[in-house]
Amino acid sequence: MCGIIGIVSDSPVADRLVDGLRRMEYRGYDSAGVCTLDTGDKGAQMVRRRAEGKLANLVEVLKDNPAPGNLGIAHTRWATHGAPTETNAHPHAGKAAVLVHNGIIENFRSLRDELQADGYSAQSETDSEVVALLVSREVENGASPEDAVRTVLPRLRGAFALAI
Repeated sequence: MCGIIGIVSDSPVADRLVDGLRRMEYRGYDSAGVCTLDTGDKGAQMVRRRAEGKLANLVEVLKDNPAPGNLGIAHTRWATHGAPTETNAHPHAGKAAVLVHNGIIENFRSLRDELQADGYSAQSETDSEVVALLVSREVENGASPEDAVRTVLPRLRGAFALAI
């Protein structure tokens, strides 16, 4: 089972996200990642860091490449679709959405095929990334983030939890 945590704060969250993941290590996992929203000098940017293997590997990635920001989500992954690799680790991102996911999207193959026909290409082998790409496509087509999620969720089949 995956571990999911999200934090909204008035101070940097990356260390607290990792601490939250550490508290869920007992559940088992094969990769981990965080994504923060950095609202610094360059404007709002999503900063995503992922690592295969133990949480200590993600900590090392963050030492070399910090993830600034006061809002973020994090995830420990237990693979169901796709091998345990950094590419398949969460969070997954499209141009306009980042998410973490637990569960299974049963119809992800047909949704992925639809996205490919529309010019989108998934980088991972996971069912999760398809959801990020679908939400991003809706936002790119003019929907608000909230409306994009409301449009996409009814199209998903399976049992799942998402933090977007």
